[in-house]
Amino acid sequence: MFAPYLLVAGLLWLGSASQSFGYAPQSNQGRYQVVESIAEHQPGWHAPFETLSSFPDAQFTTLEHPSFPAYSVRVKKSQFCDETVNAYTGYIDIGARHLFFYFFESRNEPDKDDVIFWTNGGPGGSSSIGLFMELGPCSTLSGNGTTFNPYSWNTNANIFFVDQPIGVGFSHADFCEVVSTTEEAAKDIAAFVAIFFEHFTTFQGRAFHMAGESYGGRYIPIFAAEVYDQNAKLIAAGMTPVNLSSVMIGNGFTDWETTWISYIDMQCSPVTLFPTQTISACIRMKQALPRCQKWAKDACFDVFDAMGCTMAMDFCASELEAPFFASGKNPYDISKDCEGDIQDTLCYPQTKTISRYLDRPDVRAVLGVDPSLPANISLASAAVGQAFDESLDGYRVTVEYVAALLERGIRTLIYAGEYDWICNWVGNEAWTRSMEWSGQREYVAQPMRTWSLDGREVGKTRSAKGLTFATIEGAGHMAPFDKPKEALELVQRWLAGQEL
Repeated sequence: MFAPYLLVAGLLWLGSASQSFGYAPQSNQGRYQVVESIAEHQPGWHAPFETLSSFPDAQFTTLEHPSFPAYSVRVKKSQFCDETVNAYTGYIDIGARHLFFYFFESRNEPDKDDVIFWTNGGPGGSSSIGLFMELGPCSTLSGNGTTFNPYSWNTNANIFFVDQPIGVGFSHADFCEVVSTTEEAAKDIAAFVAIFFEHFTTFQGRAFHMAGESYGGRYIPIFAAEVYDQNAKLIAAGMTPVNLSSVMIGNGFTDWETTWISYIDMQCSPVTLFPTQTISACIRMKQALPRCQKWAKDACFDVFDAMGCTMAMDFCASELEAPFFASGKNPYDISKDCEGDIQDTLCYPQTKTISRYLDRPDVRAVLGVDPSLPANISLASAAVGQAFDESLDGYRVTVEYVAALLERGIRTLIYAGEYDWICNWVGNEAWTRSMEWSGQREYVAQPMRTWSLDGREVGKTRSAKGLTFATIEGAGHMAPFDKPKEALELVQRWLAGQEL
């Protein structure tokens, strides 16, 4: 999700005693001798496990690899949420920084199914929103516990939910360290992915899909590029490369310019619903747009001038965003009014239910949350959002990463709920057409056609040369929340390599 410059939506907990397994190479054929140490960690190799099932649920097991000396991964079994599958929680430890993740095995064939990485946006949003409100195995939308989600994306895929960067959800730093750019965050995620696949041999070679929502439109292309480029280093180190297969971005913030232009279209043209703004307001927006674009280009793109860029964005926001927020409509779903104070509920009271659930001591005990963390979780970190804002992260190149991935055979799915305003389908469809790459001509030549489910039209799509754009009718920013059946169908067809 995206709250007034916060494309919100990750979750993390810390741990107790850990058990470490070290191994040292016996020969250049890759055989290892297992060495066990309790409590006090011994540096070096860690024995690979075929599966996760051997992990205890009372303590963490620590994993390392000599190719990533600054990183370790702690994992433990944490049976909750979906009793039909094995579930795990853990940390990506980078010195004094700790990123939390959940991992759920597939409900279908966990030893054969693909692996999905998921992150929500922000920057500063917790992926617990994606887990407990959108595409995870359970939801916390009513009562004090969780309910089974029949449309979870782990229906036939193994899936991670990661709270990142540091400071998001239950992720934290020991000495107030911060990550303020997507490029920095990408290195942490890529190292984690490599360590995970190297240690759990049953997942090696599986198709790996990196997915995200909202500011994930910037995160995911850069994370995926880091994973792809890292493969050469893994091969050189004798490790197994990660089989990066595709990226999936839902209602993403990927291209600044088309996003701002689309704000006018969504308010003043019947691209989704009847125009919501007055004629005079729309005329003023169109007159302000060229000045907004020029000022932003001069201060935010051509030169990273923080003061000048802030002034430019203040102008753009006052002219193009303010009229929408004055309407009281939900920026994530223009068919509805915002419920509650957007700074408190993100327009969805359900987020408060998630927070209450994750604040419960018994839940934190199961998950292994560090008892030193605050008693109240924040699903949207203003501090992280501000750090990324101050680094001008959102104005850096992202579309070119998507093009580069496509040129290397990494399939790309861009999908969008039609009712979203903040990261809407109009802007996303526009940048997929304007993106320069070898398949551009063929992609642009394809007409938009409908895609259907159970004999009814559920959206529109265009596809060519590995790039697919799709809309979901009746859905907003969080498409899996609004249209869970349609979103799952979209993902299942994508994983299977089927046309929509």
